[in-house]
Amino acid sequence: MSPEPGPGLQRHWWAACLAGELRTAPLGRVVLGLPLVLFRDAAGRPVALEDRCAHRNVPLSLGRCRDGALECRYHGWTYAADGTLRRVPGLPAPGPPEGRVRVPAFPALERDGLVWVVPSREPPARAEPTPLVHVDTPGTTTVRHRAELPGSLRAAVENALDVPHTAFLHRGLFRSGSGHHRLEVTVRPGPDRVEAHYHGEPRPDGLVGRILAPQGGEVVHVDRFLAPGVTEVDYALGPHRLVVTTAFTPAQEGRTLVHAAVTFTGPLPAALVRPLVRPLATRILRQDAWILGQQQANIARFGGERHTSSVLDVLGAEIDALLARAAAEGEGEGEAEGSHAPARPERTLTLYT
Repeated sequence: MSPEPGPGLQRHWWAACLAGELRTAPLGRVVLGLPLVLFRDAAGRPVALEDRCAHRNVPLSLGRCRDGALECRYHGWTYAADGTLRRVPGLPAPGPPEGRVRVPAFPALERDGLVWVVPSREPPARAEPTPLVHVDTPGTTTVRHRAELPGSLRAAVENALDVPHTAFLHRGLFRSGSGHHRLEVTVRPGPDRVEAHYHGEPRPDGLVGRILAPQGGEVVHVDRFLAPGVTEVDYALGPHRLVVTTAFTPAQEGRTLVHAAVTFTGPLPAALVRPLVRPLATRILRQDAWILGQQQANIARFGGERHTSSVLDVLGAEIDALLARAAAEGEGEGEAEGSHAPARPERTLTLYT
């Protein structure tokens, strides 16, 4: 497994929180190791500042919002949405340091139910975040969940798109692990994404499959990675479709924020779908968090990573290449070491699940 690219990823958009989490109080988040405070300005737009008061280094996320500005909890120093110091309580008259002191501000916007930030003082590498095209579309039911996973961005992304582990870690929820079903998968790499199309896959025999299609049948299954940090797991069978869209955000070393949206389309009413989907999604994420934590602890115990891959690790190499390209894009190089080669050609593999 290739080392995870670093500095260039800071110029990309990352999901910092659910839009609904950002209301009247400031919110602290760490994105790519940078502590940020998030709040809304007077117009309701999201703002991201460095989470440190310029006066005495207290976290601004402990403060409160007043008229679209942010007031420090310690001495009341108040900052505008652009980070400029607006007010120092107790000064006999307006004057220095007001207007001259500034807390670093970072690009922030609200899109697809999430607040996205660019944790860099350099301009964003891309104008907009990756669109979450399946989330909250008309005629669907979307259930959202936020969690924090142990492990790197690379490990978390591969986990989300790894089919074989679902038969073992999530046994009974997805697949049985019998290995009796032969199917083909076509991998389609692109400049900023990769897709794996599974052909001939029967309906998974676990609980999720029985909910998706109680009558059985053959599934249309596509897994996608959209660099630098969005995955889509897309199942369709007849009138039913289930898409799990996940935005991954490196927080601090060894921790990754996850904002997942499970979108369901079908004849079942939303009032019935939500109580079924939410506990299932929570259980699956907890199982993934546990195994990723065990993986990370064992890597630390042995002093580093060592990997052997097989044809079943369908998207691992493409994930590495796309993260390297995204890092190079953020560094303004256009390509990174090992990423100058074009994407591998489309290929078809035979698997058993």
